[in-house]
Amino acid sequence: MAQAPAYERDPYLTELATEVISTGEASGRTFALLDDTLFYPEGGGQPADAGRLNGIDVVDVQSSKEGIQHYLAKPVDPGPAELELDWGQRYDHMQQHTAQHLLSAIAADRFGWTTTSFHLGSSRCDIELDTSEIGTDELAWLEEEMMRVVRAAVAVTTRYVSADEYTRLEIRSRGLPETHSGDVRLVEISGIDITTCGGTHLRSTSEIEAIRLGPTEPMRGGTRLHWLAGARLRRRLAELETRNRDLRRLFETSGDELVEAASAKLGVLKDAHRALRRAREELAASEARGLAVDSSRFVEAHYDNVDGGFLQRVARDLIARAPAKAALLTAAGERGLLFVVACGDDSELDVGEAGSRVAEILGGRGGGSSALFQGRADAVDRRPAAVAWLEEQVDKKTGGRSPR
Repeated sequence: MAQAPAYERDPYLTELATEVISTGEASGRTFALLDDTLFYPEGGGQPADAGRLNGIDVVDVQSSKEGIQHYLAKPVDPGPAELELDWGQRYDHMQQHTAQHLLSAIAADRFGWTTTSFHLGSSRCDIELDTSEIGTDELAWLEEEMMRVVRAAVAVTTRYVSADEYTRLEIRSRGLPETHSGDVRLVEISGIDITTCGGTHLRSTSEIEAIRLGPTEPMRGGTRLHWLAGARLRRRLAELETRNRDLRRLFETSGDELVEAASAKLGVLKDAHRALRRAREELAASEARGLAVDSSRFVEAHYDNVDGGFLQRVARDLIARAPAKAALLTAAGERGLLFVVACGDDSELDVGEAGSRVAEILGGRGGGSSALFQGRADAVDRRPAAVAWLEEQVDKKTGGRSPR
């Protein structure tokens, strides 16, 4: 067989001198083909490695018929190449991927759950297991058994076997591509698991450091299980500690009482929201009553610090009380002027035509029903022109008559 790439020969290698043998472009991105590479190409649930080639960022790595394509932040010329691996990312991938092999092996051996897919994300990892659910006790047992193997510092090795030997071995996963030919790469956790895999892995389960399983969710008839391992788990713990510290300060309580304190604060907040909603409803009704007793067939009002819902409540209440009236209600919002054109059942104006014209005058847009037209506009200074136009239209329709 041809020599395996450097990332397979030694996944702990972080620098390599090699050659750019050719360059190309695909989908608007420039890539280089190398004589040898440190960079793992995306595949098998594991993301591509990152790093630098002659100081140029390697932004993606993909397998192709021509070879491993290294997509670069800018073009590079054929010739000598110095590769530098983003070791932090690589080691994280090794920790997560080795943990996945261990998890899949123990889940299969203990519960008969087969792994149907695996995904190594940027913040969390997940696998899908062919079981309808995973109980709390089962999850706890899985995590503790994995940690037992981590503490035991079991060797993790890789090797190639012939196709003939491959058929005689007890292997958990036989996920070879249909186009595969020649020797087969195996990853073995001594005494626990042997599986086909092209990814990068640790030398010992002790390097996984620690594992936390959960949460789970139903997925395509099976169960998706998330987990964190290694430095990723420590980073998440640090984030949670920082968040808890900030919450303790915010609620002025201890960590043990955070949930109770937050629940009490939310109860107070909900009560305040209910009281505020009732106050707004009462204010809207009061505004509608005031506008309804006005002797004019057209009324207008402008409000600050209210939303479109408040304008709608005033408008609906108004035309219910005074169906012969038309109205323009506006409010200053963060993104311009909110407006509602309202026409009662006995009003001579067509709300769609009137609303569309008001939107045009205000330089905005909107839409509505048979009674209300609502919208948003930028030209707050054009409000007087919209008021004047509506007054003129109402006068034309009614001849200046007051509503009965």
